[in-house]
Amino acid sequence: MTLLRLQDVSKTFGGVRALRSVSFDLRAGEVHALVGENGAGKSTLVRILTGAVAADSGTIEIEGRRVEHADPAAMRALGVAPIYQQPAVLPDLTVAENVAMGLERGGPWRRIDWRARRDRARQLLARVGATVDVDAPAHGLRMAEQQLVEIARALGADARILLMDEPTAALTDRETTRLFDLIRDLRAHGVGVVYISHRLEEVKALADRVSVLRDGELVATRGMAEVDRSEMIRLMVGRELQAIFPKRAVPIGDVVLAAAGVGCRGSGIRDVAFQVRAGEILGFAGLVGAGRTELARVLFGLTPADEGAIRLRGAPVRVTAPAEAVRLGLAYLPEDRRRHGVIAEMSIAANTTLAALRAITRAGLLDFAAEREIATTYLERFAIKAPSIDAAVATLSGGNQQKVALARWLATRPAVLVLDEPTQGVDVGAKAEIHGLIVDLAAQGLAILLISSELPEILGMSDRVAVMRGGTVAGVLDRAEATPETIMTLALGHAESVPA
Repeated sequence: MTLLRLQDVSKTFGGVRALRSVSFDLRAGEVHALVGENGAGKSTLVRILTGAVAADSGTIEIEGRRVEHADPAAMRALGVAPIYQQPAVLPDLTVAENVAMGLERGGPWRRIDWRARRDRARQLLARVGATVDVDAPAHGLRMAEQQLVEIARALGADARILLMDEPTAALTDRETTRLFDLIRDLRAHGVGVVYISHRLEEVKALADRVSVLRDGELVATRGMAEVDRSEMIRLMVGRELQAIFPKRAVPIGDVVLAAAGVGCRGSGIRDVAFQVRAGEILGFAGLVGAGRTELARVLFGLTPADEGAIRLRGAPVRVTAPAEAVRLGLAYLPEDRRRHGVIAEMSIAANTTLAALRAITRAGLLDFAAEREIATTYLERFAIKAPSIDAAVATLSGGNQQKVALARWLATRPAVLVLDEPTQGVDVGAKAEIHGLIVDLAAQGLAILLISSELPEILGMSDRVAVMRGGTVAGVLDRAEATPETIMTLALGHAESVPA
């Protein structure tokens, strides 16, 4: 049975064709993956399916019936429920109230059965594996918990069609496993799931079929058994992508940054030891909660170390604040690009020089000509796709936003670059470009610390791999000996530590 069918759907925004005659269908009890680079049209398609945007042409059918007026309320009533990468919870309402949004019937003056509301919220949250207080305000939830609240609300609406847009981006490995089990259970009960993800391993593990969008056009729909990862990438980018991880050998110089016995009681970091050389990419692997991001924050002075020694180019340093870190030649690209990497409302030019304002200030005034020169250099060097350096960063794709965030820190001329999940949430084409930039930076002599939850990225990009467990470095592996098995053995504590 076909739950959803789109036929020849097109949409144009301001003269830019976002979708061109796209046809797509979803069967009952199916996970149909939708993949493509940023800007391929995936988000536009989802917005049309939710009724948030009207198609210029084409038709939508739900269970064989044509939808004439696809507004959000009508699509919800027809059993369509979206789950977005950025959860849309109301922060000042309780968890139970957020779960109840859109589920309870009646007018504004109805009597609310608070006990029943809480009980229902608990049941739905338990189903998705969330252990949160239903009476707590939503603003206190982690991003992953907010995501699970949205999923619980969709389940409560008895949705027949789930639209999942990067649903695991904020989830831990354990929460992701629970979500996959839930999706399989829903599929067994006849629910259809449109699954959008840049993580092709997830697509391969979950989907029954996959459709590929490129430049607003549907280029292929295949059974999952008929296509492998490399073929999906080829279809997405329109060319053979020989190397997602374009690692190459570059000259390795002297030790730039070294840590010995470094700890921070407030961050759970203890007795960390490592060293990284000029031109070297030192990958940091480990399970969720192992302390990788916490270590990066310690090194950058956000939560300063309270024990141990840090040496920069052989000299002892004490990093007590980010401004001190920048002065010493440390740069840190944080995990959450939207909150800490860029200021989306500001221009590319302003973002690029934000961490280097002292260098372009003359007599207390900003030298805007210097700002534009620096920004133009990085726009060209990083091949940032934007109409000009005056464009707001919010208008760029995820991959181009990440390039701007990277340019912001390189403008400080650092000696050490700490990258925390530098390709999270970007498509495979942009990922390959960012990896290429990282290798180029290493070739120019930067010492790079690469933190990533994606093991293929760690294995593909690192000269050596430091494996963290319980807030410390359990061992450091050379590139030749770093395998998924050796890394996981150290991460799980099943082997003796390997010296740094």
